[in-house]
Amino acid sequence: MPNSSSVSEFLLLAFADTRELQLLHFALFLGIYLAALLGNGLILSAVACHHRLHTPMYFFLLNLALLDLGCISTTLPKAMANALWDTRAISYQGCAAQVFFFLFFISAEYYNLTIMAYDRYVAICKPLHYGSLLGSRACAQMAAAAWGSGFLNAVLHMANTFSLPLCQGNAVDQFFCEIPHILKLSCSDAYLREVAALVFSASLAFGCFVFIVLSYVQIFRAVLRMPSEQGQHKAFSTCLPHLAVVSLFVSTAMFAYLKPPSISSPSLDLVMAVLYSVVPPVLNPLIYSMRNQELKEALWKLMFRCVSGE
Repeated sequence: MPNSSSVSEFLLLAFADTRELQLLHFALFLGIYLAALLGNGLILSAVACHHRLHTPMYFFLLNLALLDLGCISTTLPKAMANALWDTRAISYQGCAAQVFFFLFFISAEYYNLTIMAYDRYVAICKPLHYGSLLGSRACAQMAAAAWGSGFLNAVLHMANTFSLPLCQGNAVDQFFCEIPHILKLSCSDAYLREVAALVFSASLAFGCFVFIVLSYVQIFRAVLRMPSEQGQHKAFSTCLPHLAVVSLFVSTAMFAYLKPPSISSPSLDLVMAVLYSVVPPVLNPLIYSMRNQELKEALWKLMFRCVSGE
């Protein structure tokens, strides 16, 4: 990975100066991380162990749980280790790996959310075509496309970013290696190439968001034609939280990566990063399972088996 700079490590954002506050941040991040591990781990176990859940919807939910685990495991463990051991350092290679894996998981997750919106659209608006449009082969191909697109997106941005010469120090004002903050350290106009790549990726993300919104608009129109108020309430209570999380994810990520430097501040950047990188992996298991009776029953059966030792 060529780079003409002499940077061998980066310094991440320090959350606090006092030891007590550092340990408090460690405990907070640990609680959040364990909650994400538990929630997504339970979904993975329930979907994998119960044949009734081997359907397209749960297949994509399983992929979402895997991607959530990967995304949050890329950023929080290093932040926790730095807070615990009172350090800010991350190696150059470690920073490059963090950028790659974070972009890989978060991009693939967003594409997977787009596919999940399509799955719900077909299930509600075109139920007679569900089996033909979302057969096992089609689901596998769509999931592979999501993971593959995430991989290509991560390679593109990581290669662009870490080919730049860096001469503005090595302090990254974020709790993980985030591309906009690394670009601030560049001393070459070549960083505009990565900015153009970010704009291109943001355009694709916005296109996916439009597709998701249009899918849910069609779903809501179909739901409003339902004669059963209970069915309407169930559909709205399930779809609206999904749309809210996707909207939060897209708006905060785009703001973090495309905002002009003039409105940047450490506290604002930190809040935006937490909202798009930490909150979704914790909330997704709750939103996608709390109102899902089949999944809740599967989880109860799974926990009963664990307790009874069967």
